[in-house]
Amino acid sequence: MTSDAHQERPGRTELGRVLMAGGVLSSDWAPSFVAVPRSSFLPDLIWPFDMESGQSVPVSRSEEPDSWYAYADADTPVVTQWDDGRHDGTAPGVVATSSASMPSVVFRMLHDLDVRPGDRVMEIGAGTGWNAALLAHRLGPENVVTLELDSVVAAEARTVLAAFGSNVRVINRDGATGYPEEGPYDRIIATCGFRSIPFAWVEQSRPGAVMVVPWGTHYGNGDAVGCLVVADDRASATGAFTGPVEFMKARAQRLSPVVHSEYVNGTLAVRDKSSTTVSEDAFMGERFSPQRFAVGLRVRDCVHVVAEKREGRRPVWLYGLTDRSWACVQFHDGQDADVWQSGPRRLWDEAEAAYQWWNEKGKPDYDRFGLSVTADGQQAWLDDPADCWPV
Repeated sequence: MTSDAHQERPGRTELGRVLMAGGVLSSDWAPSFVAVPRSSFLPDLIWPFDMESGQSVPVSRSEEPDSWYAYADADTPVVTQWDDGRHDGTAPGVVATSSASMPSVVFRMLHDLDVRPGDRVMEIGAGTGWNAALLAHRLGPENVVTLELDSVVAAEARTVLAAFGSNVRVINRDGATGYPEEGPYDRIIATCGFRSIPFAWVEQSRPGAVMVVPWGTHYGNGDAVGCLVVADDRASATGAFTGPVEFMKARAQRLSPVVHSEYVNGTLAVRDKSSTTVSEDAFMGERFSPQRFAVGLRVRDCVHVVAEKREGRRPVWLYGLTDRSWACVQFHDGQDADVWQSGPRRLWDEAEAAYQWWNEKGKPDYDRFGLSVTADGQQAWLDDPADCWPV
C-alpha cells in the first residue's frame, strides 16, 4: 500500500469524525475509510471545487502539498479530467468528465449498496479507482470488477490500484453493456449519472441483487440515487430513491447543450402569451428541492434552463427534445409571471400541471418516488410501484 494509507492527517481525521457524526459513514465502512484514503488515488494536478470562490481551482501536489492534501481530505468533489481528456491546461476546461466524488456521497451510496461478505460487485465508472478500492477492502479484490469507458482513465485507475496493492480488475469498456464474463452479480453500483438504466445489468444480476444508480431525467442536470432490487425472475428491478445527488453523466447518455436559436427566432411578443400565479420560489425551490425532480418525471423529453436574475426578473426556458416546441416563463418579484409558448406542445402548461400535481400529492420528497426497469423500458412511480408511468 502507498504511504498515504499509514498517515493520520488532521484533516482526514476530522473528515472521518464529521462523516460519522452525520450518519454518512457507518461503522461497517469505517475501517475501509481509514485504510483506503482518497489521497492515494488522486493525480498530482486536481481541480477541487472551492466553496468560497464557487468554482473549480487547479491545485498541484508537487507545488502546493498542504493545499492539495487539505482538499484531498475534505468533503469536496475533485475533478480529475476535463473535456474527455482533450484539456491540457491548468485552468478548468469546459465540461468536467471524470472526478473523485464527495466522500459523503461515496459513503452514502456504499451504505445504500448494503454489501454482505462474499458479494460479487460490478462497478460502472472506475474513475480514480478509490470507490473500487473501498469495495475491495471490504469484500476482497477478487469480488470486485470495475468498468471504465475512457481508456486513459481506465489505465490510470489500473495503475494506481496496483500501486496501492489492490488487484481489482479494471475493464476498459462501455459500462452500459455490463460484464457478463464475471456475473452474475450480487451488487451493482454506478458512479456516473444515467438517464436510462441498461436492462443488461438486470440480466447479469442474481435474484435479489441490489443496484445503486444515480438517475434522473433530461429536464435538469440533477440526479437521485435509485436503490433497485432485482426481481426473483430477473424480469425487472424496482426500488425507491434515497436522496438527491449530481453526477457527471455517462458519456453515451450525456445531452448536448440546447441551441437556443434553433428554437426561437424573432421576438417573444409575437408568440402565444399568458401569465401564471405560480411564483419563482414555489416552482424552482432550492438547487436540490424535490419539485424540480418531480416536474422532470412528469414532463418527458424536455430540458429546462434557468437564466440569471436581473432587475428582479428571471427567465426560465423549456425546450422540447422531440420537436421545436419551447416555452419561457419570466418570473417577476411580487408579480404574476409572464409566459410565452410556441410549438405543438405547450411546455409551460405541462410543467405547471406537473408542479400542481406534486403540490396536491403533499409535496413528496425524493424517497416517496421510485423507478422500475424492465426489458421494455423504465417507469416512475409515487408511493406504489403498481401506479407507474413511463419516463
